Amino acid sequence: MSEQVHNRLSMVRAERKVSRQRLAEAVGAHYQTIGYIERGEYNPSLHLALRISAFFDLPVEALFSLEPFRPLTDEVYGRHS
Repeated sequence: MSEQVHNRLSMVRAERKVSRQRLAEAVGAHYQTIGYIERGEYNPSLHLALRISAFFDLPVEALFSLEPFRPLTDEVYGRHS
């Protein structure tokens, strides 16, 4: 079973003003790997997902999910689909 891991990595990177290169260096990955993860073309290993989460000081489930994330406006303003 090949399930996509959904993520909010590009949004969090933009919010924190962190480049792909800087994140990659901090977590020991190639910057292209970060791009592949952001586009959903590559599922990170658990180890890499945990390192990325630690870098941003966020719980892993804030960045990665097996289910698509709800739009942030829905979460912020309490709208339900």
